[in-house]
Amino acid sequence: MILLTIFKSHPPDVKASRKTSIMKRSPKIGEVGELSFVVDEQHIIDFADNEMPPVLSTPWLIWFLEHSARAAVLPVLEAGESTVGIHVDVEHLAPTPPGKQVTCRSRVIHTDGRTITFQMEAEDGYERIARGIHRLRIIRCDRFRQRIQAKS
Repeated sequence: MILLTIFKSHPPDVKASRKTSIMKRSPKIGEVGELSFVVDEQHIIDFADNEMPPVLSTPWLIWFLEHSARAAVLPVLEAGESTVGIHVDVEHLAPTPPGKQVTCRSRVIHTDGRTITFQMEAEDGYERIARGIHRLRIIRCDRFRQRIQAKS
């Protein structure tokens, strides 16, 4: 089960020029996206030897952290816009076994046009299991699709 929460603050209705930004407004500094999930078999590290107990893998943890960041910007996306991750720096601090609920939170700490920077953390009800920085960029889906098609 995955639970997604968006903590909406009330950002001002700032209209930006399409030359500098494709968004009508940026997420407010301090805005938080949160995502909770229960660790199950698909989230377990699968390349460790038999000596390793089953635990949440780092790639899955990063996936959920990135989606918590995306949740914080969903309210400001215009029709035809989406997000892409452009930087991830995560410390996986502690193991989490299957069956535990993990909560990931990403807080907006900086905006620069279409680029949003987040401070991220995850906890499993016992301790903090991860922390880090993530940057994503707001994109126009039609332009992104054109770039992909040019590579085909």
